[in-house]
Amino acid sequence: MVPHVPWALIFCILAICGLGVWNLASAARPPHASVWTSQALYMGIGLGVALMVCLVDYRWIQRMTVPIYVINILALIALRFIGHKAKGAESWFVLGPVRVQPAEFMKIGVILMLAKIYHDDFRPNQESYGLMRLWKPVLAVAVPAGLVLVQPDLGTAMMILLSSLTVILFGKVRWYLVAVMVAGILAAGVIIWNDYVREAPEPRFTVLKHHLKKHQSQRISGWLDPEADLRGSGYHAAQSKIAVGSGGMSGKGWREGTQTGLSFLPEQHTDFIFSVWAEEHGFLFCLVLLVLYGGLFSLALAVGFNARDRFGAFVAVGITAMIFWQVFENIGMVIGLLPVTGITLPLMSYGGSSIMSMMVSVGLLVNISMRRHMF
Repeated sequence: MVPHVPWALIFCILAICGLGVWNLASAARPPHASVWTSQALYMGIGLGVALMVCLVDYRWIQRMTVPIYVINILALIALRFIGHKAKGAESWFVLGPVRVQPAEFMKIGVILMLAKIYHDDFRPNQESYGLMRLWKPVLAVAVPAGLVLVQPDLGTAMMILLSSLTVILFGKVRWYLVAVMVAGILAAGVIIWNDYVREAPEPRFTVLKHHLKKHQSQRISGWLDPEADLRGSGYHAAQSKIAVGSGGMSGKGWREGTQTGLSFLPEQHTDFIFSVWAEEHGFLFCLVLLVLYGGLFSLALAVGFNARDRFGAFVAVGITAMIFWQVFENIGMVIGLLPVTGITLPLMSYGGSSIMSMMVSVGLLVNISMRRHMF
């Protein structure tokens, strides 16, 4: 198995982890001055977890997929009764000094479940998936996404849906379903235009705005009109863009960022960690970070396309999609191209549950690669 260890993939991941801890050491200011040491500890433990995951034959993980999925569902349900509420969301279990976010591990549970469904349902020369055959994948995604959405955690629910949709498309669907998806995207655009852009006398009929919570609706309106409320809903995005733009080509230097040092950046050690990197290291080192993420995506996809079976292939594609959409949304959010959703940057942002779920994902990718020629 050793010749098939994806060393280039491991290098990309370790390089991003190292840059993440270094960046956190600058971003972590009082009262969060010690988070970078905690992050380093989480990463050390996470690497041990990844090693354990990659040493277990993933066929055993395949057999345990349903129990893993059910345990994660039960954890999300338990949040409604014994969860800790913070920042308006009931998303964490508090176990002494440690906080655990079950939704982070649910993302992996959903990917494993989808991979098992597509592996078990495979029949040679069978037609692409139509609407009737998709009921099992759709149900496997809808239940956890709904449970995460009611916490409420719109960002994580969106990540579950996007990564799952990527896996479903990878499983080959009929052309009319792709057309329906495109029509749905266009319809969402029309709804947002009607609710937030179109000028009409009040009261007026709205679809999305009527059902979203106030702070969620303000994030969308602030995204569409960033300068409408710079001290309110647009504050986060405005301060982030100032930090990113002020970094220039080469940055201000480590721990020299003014937006970071004066704590103008909100959540600068979690959601807006990329803003810290851009301000202090500039455009050129942002490109370096993006190249590392690009290498991670391409090498992880290579693991999927060289996997020995459909289960391994779908798990690798699902993990790649999960990481890609998080990076895409976080960076798009901090430069003002996408709404602020509270999505963290994988391996860079502070968070124990996020790091652990990422390391489990890394362990699965290495596992699949190591066993690609074993039968």
